[in-house]
Amino acid sequence: MVVPVQPTVDPLKAARRAGDPACDVYLTGTVFLDIIFTGLDSAPVRGTESWARGMGSSPGGVANMATALARLGLHTSLAAAFGDDHYGEYCWDALEGGEGIDLTSSRIVPGWHTPVTVSMAYEGERTMVSHGHEPPPDADAPDGGAPSCPPRARAAVASLTPGVSAPWIAQAARSGTRIFADVGWDDTGRWDLAALPDLGHCEAFLPNAEEAMRYTRTSCPRDAARALTEHVPLAVVTLGAEGAYAVDRRTGETAEVPAIEVEALDPTGAGDVFVAGFVTGTLAGWPLADRLAFAGLTAALSVQEFGGSLSAPGWAEVGGWWRRVREFDEQDPAALRRYSFLEALLPAQGRPWPLRRAVPTIGFRSA
Repeated sequence: MVVPVQPTVDPLKAARRAGDPACDVYLTGTVFLDIIFTGLDSAPVRGTESWARGMGSSPGGVANMATALARLGLHTSLAAAFGDDHYGEYCWDALEGGEGIDLTSSRIVPGWHTPVTVSMAYEGERTMVSHGHEPPPDADAPDGGAPSCPPRARAAVASLTPGVSAPWIAQAARSGTRIFADVGWDDTGRWDLAALPDLGHCEAFLPNAEEAMRYTRTSCPRDAARALTEHVPLAVVTLGAEGAYAVDRRTGETAEVPAIEVEALDPTGAGDVFVAGFVTGTLAGWPLADRLAFAGLTAALSVQEFGGSLSAPGWAEVGGWWRRVREFDEQDPAALRRYSFLEALLPAQGRPWPLRRAVPTIGFRSA
């Protein structure tokens, strides 16, 4: 039996009102089974066998984002297709039973096998090999598996694809859902914002620095963020080891927060965790700089564990980090003050640091 992870904090408690949507965040996409090998000293060499010192299995793909949101205490609804194989059963059970994610809008597809990604982490980077097929169309879900009528939600996270429009995004926005969007690499090489028609329905756009500069034809990520606000109210550009920078066109506010230095084990899913942290802070009504700091913190915590959804931190991990980091006398007081807003959120007691959630492989069951 999988025991659900119970969030210890409701970050939206002060914002909840009678008549609010039951769903805090809605998202849709493809769920993969991720098999992650860690502890490799170098990239695999052709014609040789490499042994990894660690491995794990977990739901991946859009499940990384859904898990990150749920562990931060948001009521999360996921619309996805699941194969009727053992991998699909495992992913469904891990997400619904283990993380408390609402899968009412999801479906099990008979005869369709679950997409798989094998990820190898080494030297702070990763190499991935994936295999899968598009699920057969669902007559009740014409939008690539997304329901034609998405549920009411405070927010939705959309992954934009150049040249593709997802009708559910416009429909959700019209119903009052706040849309947060990220984007993948543009394989066409055009980098044309006009090819992202759904961006006009979004409240926030969160590309990385390279993507932002290519889309805006700028050479500085901060200039790129400012240019993006001509197309979306709030632009957040992640700067890798430098942190993140954001501009809110509606208020004129800008914020920049440096990254937390950590020893990275596996960067899988860190971008999803960053978005989840930023969405959480936005829905809770935090100042822009606090949202950036929290998003960066959750992403930093995630890369210290292996896997995507496995490594997503919850409030216990955030609390454990906050208590632990203040034990070191050499900490910069100004840097600590940047995260002092956590004091009002975190429970008085927490588990010791470091914390572990990962289950080694599918073959093991948690009691």
